[in-house]
Amino acid sequence: MSTLVEADSPRLGGESREHIELLLTSDAALPPILVHRQTMRVIDGMHRLRVAVLRGEPAIPARFFDGGDTDAFILAVSANVAHGLPLSLADRTAAAERIVTHSPHLSDRSIASFAGLSPKTVAAVRRRTNPDRPQLNARVGRDGRVRPVDSGDGRRRAARLIEEDPDTPLRDVAKAAGISLGTAHDVRERLRSGRDPVPAHGRQGCTGGGRAGHATPYRPAGPCPLGDLTPHPDRDATLRKLRQDPSLRFSGTGRLLLRLLGAQTLDKENVTKLIDNVPPHRVDAVAALALEFARAWHEFAVRLRSRIGDPL
Repeated sequence: MSTLVEADSPRLGGESREHIELLLTSDAALPPILVHRQTMRVIDGMHRLRVAVLRGEPAIPARFFDGGDTDAFILAVSANVAHGLPLSLADRTAAAERIVTHSPHLSDRSIASFAGLSPKTVAAVRRRTNPDRPQLNARVGRDGRVRPVDSGDGRRRAARLIEEDPDTPLRDVAKAAGISLGTAHDVRERLRSGRDPVPAHGRQGCTGGGRAGHATPYRPAGPCPLGDLTPHPDRDATLRKLRQDPSLRFSGTGRLLLRLLGAQTLDKENVTKLIDNVPPHRVDAVAALALEFARAWHEFAVRLRSRIGDPL
């Protein structure tokens, strides 16, 4: 037991002396502790380890976990939520903040299941913890599948598939559209009742939207409007001037911006070649990503112009 390292505990107040004393009064054999093999850090079972030491026992049963530090912490939180001395609400909330910070790719429902919180609470924790961090477009759910945060595009793909062949099994529709089986079922029911396949709160101003709480007749969705953007008269010359600006060239963030702007350059010839070379089975995915990137740059432009009081 001398090789063990104290736990990276999710308990803000540390170990509970009362719980240790309670375990000492029991004659029952202690369940195995859980140890991170790479670091020999106790993941779950510090109270049991303390009891074994106080009893003078030379060894304690243990199970080993092989994985990264973040995964080990998530496992520690899950274990302490599921059994033993329950974590307090403050402990669970702090644990969720740490998981959101180090694993932003995990969905709110997934983190909620680990920390013993509701998905709404985790969503609030995410907004509070990382207010300035760009949010990912997709997250990993409890089943390990990657799903978009905004399922609007997936719902519209599912609607097209169902309209083309109403007899297609929903499981196949869900897989092809990149949505859950439950979402595919909801899309089918909405189409049957003549409603938009995307709920009002998820339309974000796209074609087919309506007021929340009102059933809107379904129309096949078109592209989301991006606002009236005036094309720049000399894009290449502007890029050259930006690249020569020392305030951008000699800062890391400035160089990143220049690289991103340069990567967006598309002429008519390249556009035609790219379009012609997208395989038919990937058209929806590429188009959805292009729209998402366009929306992101539009939001960037709006926020940038608002700094000088000249909104788009």
